[in-house]
Amino acid sequence: MVGGLSLAVAGMEALGFGFASAQDAPPTLTGGSKGKSVVILGAGHAGMTSAFELTKAGYDCTILEARSFAGGRCQTARKGFAHTDLIGNTQVCDFDEGQYINHGPWRIPYHHRSTLHYTKLFGVQLESFVNDNDAAYVYFEGGGGPLAGKPIRKAQIAADARGYAAELLAKATNKGALDADLSVEDRDQFIAYLVHEGRLSPKTLAYTGCDGRGFASPRGAGVNPGPGVASVPFALTDVLHSQAWKVLSSVSEDFDQQRTMLQPIGGMDHIAKGFERQVGRMIRYSTVVQKISQGSDGVEVFFTGPQGPGSIKADYCICSIPISVLKSLDLAISDPFRAAMDQVAYAPVNKIGLQMKRRFWEEDHAIYGGHIYNDIPGIRTISLPSSGWQGQKGVILGYYAFGAEAAAVSAKSPADRAAFALAAGQKVFPQYTDSFETAFSFSWHLAQYNLGGWAAGRTGATSPGPAPIQCCASRTGACIWPASISAIWADGRRGRLNRRGSRSASCTRGCRLREENVDARQHPGADDQRDRRPSSGPGQRSRPVHRLLFGLPPADRQGDPRRFPGPGGGRLRPGR
Repeated sequence: MVGGLSLAVAGMEALGFGFASAQDAPPTLTGGSKGKSVVILGAGHAGMTSAFELTKAGYDCTILEARSFAGGRCQTARKGFAHTDLIGNTQVCDFDEGQYINHGPWRIPYHHRSTLHYTKLFGVQLESFVNDNDAAYVYFEGGGGPLAGKPIRKAQIAADARGYAAELLAKATNKGALDADLSVEDRDQFIAYLVHEGRLSPKTLAYTGCDGRGFASPRGAGVNPGPGVASVPFALTDVLHSQAWKVLSSVSEDFDQQRTMLQPIGGMDHIAKGFERQVGRMIRYSTVVQKISQGSDGVEVFFTGPQGPGSIKADYCICSIPISVLKSLDLAISDPFRAAMDQVAYAPVNKIGLQMKRRFWEEDHAIYGGHIYNDIPGIRTISLPSSGWQGQKGVILGYYAFGAEAAAVSAKSPADRAAFALAAGQKVFPQYTDSFETAFSFSWHLAQYNLGGWAAGRTGATSPGPAPIQCCASRTGACIWPASISAIWADGRRGRLNRRGSRSASCTRGCRLREENVDARQHPGADDQRDRRPSSGPGQRSRPVHRLLFGLPPADRQGDPRRFPGPGGGRLRPGR
């Protein structure tokens, strides 16, 4: 589990605090915290949530953060933001003031109630994120027929695909093809539904187009243009062979995607800044962890900081360092724990922000927010900003790709990445290249303290099915390891207050989450074969070690480039 209150759930459970099922707000914490200290590794939302809640419970918390700023993967690039990747590319964002790109998580679903609890608590203002827009274009080169390689309004594809499907099904039903499955009354109601769904003629059950797909000549006042000229539907065979129907579904296959979502005004990093205002005094920045050891008197973390090497001792340690980074540290862990970590591979993930000198997508194409679905390798998603509408300039997300495609693009120089993104966007918008001013790109697998966007599966796995991994969220002695496994990029928190039968947000890709009581004598990572959580009273017996096990998502689900961000379902999976 990773981030937000999914971290707190694992950590607080191991420290003796019981959490109930999903709630609107964190429960009041009680327990034996007097005089106890906790060192928290990582000042992402996971670490800062832990510090905020544990401090309220009376613990003395210190956060060690490798970067010079807080937020973890929840980052926003704006003017002055600097980054050097692992292959030596240094970029300093030179967007205009007020322009930005969320190169990490970028949208919040309505049911991430812990995120919304903290945004409200910390005064982080939100606005709508347009996650689906019928006016936006669909662009597929890999299909066939006259629609291939042409930008087409999503509304046209949606109206025609659903209209023709409803027509065929309504006519078949009317001829008795489903009489074995439907009563007379149900058949009539089903046909009525199909007429409504597909905008069919009630008399002929034929689909001949509808106003919702747009007009060939827009309607207006008076006799010119007057009622306008209706657009003509594409032929069914052209729609099918275009492959553009792949962007369609009744609802998103992924619960973390909705057609309208939320985002912080001014950038996702405002959530991190809200936390930082509460716990910033506890954070030691530019402090890189090298080693974690533990003994009968607690835990000691060795690091390299601004003043050189050092260490800190505490009664407990909460580690939110991504497994991709954690596995390279000097750790006092059991062999099974290390073997489990070694199975986890992180996905290459790329994003690029392109600042445009004018908002041509609004001015010339009347598109306000949403995504340009496409099948261009290495691009996959072009996203239009859901803020600053009708302003002069704007920043477009020029690509959002995963896996091998992302790795190939990240090998380019920043200038070549921008050129690659511009060439693709030019196929959809003729104004793309001429409007371009500057770019900022980010490759999460080349970020030193992440080494990938999220856990894409198990290294060497022969099956894409879920496999329980002990180290996802467990406890060994004084250390709690709710490490990054299945990051959900829809929001920057990647977790909710979920226990007892409801999935955490970080487990929405088919993961299994369960709690298992393990005899401490069978758990070699446990200090002195005992659980060292604080007791709530004298003479309380030590409880069994608790391990949280959950299955990884199938190996291809996060990084398959055939899946496209957006609300579409099927093989067009939403991005994060």
